[in-house]
Amino acid sequence: MELTLLGTGAPGGLPRPDCPCAACALARGERARAATAVLVDGALLLDLTPGAALAAARAGQTLVGVRQVLLTHPHEGPALELPAGLPTAGRVPDGRELTLISGHRVRAVAMDSPGTGYEVTSPDGERLLYLPPGGAPAGLLEDHRTYDMVVADIVGRPDALARLRASGAIGPTTDVVAVHLDHDVPPGPELDRRLAAAGARAVPDGTTLVVGEYHEVPDVPRRTLVTGGARSGKSLEAERRLESFPEVVYVATSGTREGDPEWAARVSLHRDRRPGSWRTLETCDLVPLLEEEGPALLIDCLALWLTDAMDRVGAWDDDTWADGGQEALRERVAELLAAVRATSRTVVVVTNEVGSGVVPATASGRRFRDELGRLNAAFGDECEHVLLVVAGQALPLRG
Repeated sequence: MELTLLGTGAPGGLPRPDCPCAACALARGERARAATAVLVDGALLLDLTPGAALAAARAGQTLVGVRQVLLTHPHEGPALELPAGLPTAGRVPDGRELTLISGHRVRAVAMDSPGTGYEVTSPDGERLLYLPPGGAPAGLLEDHRTYDMVVADIVGRPDALARLRASGAIGPTTDVVAVHLDHDVPPGPELDRRLAAAGARAVPDGTTLVVGEYHEVPDVPRRTLVTGGARSGKSLEAERRLESFPEVVYVATSGTREGDPEWAARVSLHRDRRPGSWRTLETCDLVPLLEEEGPALLIDCLALWLTDAMDRVGAWDDDTWADGGQEALRERVAELLAAVRATSRTVVVVTNEVGSGVVPATASGRRFRDELGRLNAAFGDECEHVLLVVAGQALPLRG
């Protein structure tokens, strides 16, 4: 089964007309995207966009053989135009299945938002799932067999990917392709990086893909360290890297601070933006978590873990530090690094970059700065991917 993506953008296309944002300004040439439309084996057209016939011709295809045109979502783009000779566009009721003269079987999948998804099975048995913009399957899919390809709104609905993975509909070899791309994320390397973190990819308009053909699935790093300054966006970046995972344990090393409403507001902000399916643990005892099997871990943050570790060994007192405190801290750090090195879990860890600012005025403050710098460097050595976040922009340092 062959898919030709006549467009890969949001309903309004990219760039959006008269939009002055940076993403639209950069969406030129190969980075421009027409509204998403998919031509399946020249016989089935999923979604109809302006200039579909011209887009097909540019991709070396023709719409002459199209026997069915199906719409997936309420159209919000420019006015529809039906090329001459195409059948009337329609929609299949949820749960219903139709068989085309070409031998393709199409089943309508109910969505949790306005629109319809389509499961397409080729005469040879390859299976495709195509979802509308902003859509995710409502509940579990009836058939839990793994799809060969999923084409969906990965940027807008990463939770849909998590749900499909949890049900087994997406497996290790499923080719996940992002469409309905809007200006929510800058095009180019930044888009590729975010999609790779979800095990997905994007392709230019006019690309033809073969369903079931081997394609290297983007490698999701098992260990990632995200560092940056205060309010740089590092925690949000870390959360993005796991938002398409079916299950995540969020490890908060901050604990609670009685009588501190400002701190409580910070914690609440982080909690509210996390997916509801994530489980939260408040602990600094990280080694047992890393040693056991389980879902992905997001640890936020390493600096607060170090604060707790230094509390436990009395590192703030000069005499205690000199009389065994430093050695005790080294042992705790070594245990943590050994656990990270051996862990089988997917781990994303947030830390603070404190070595680029004002030199602390106290010996204990300088001690913390130095120890955190050493910890960050040693922890980064154990990670496949290290990111520095500056002004909300993630800069890969490794991987």
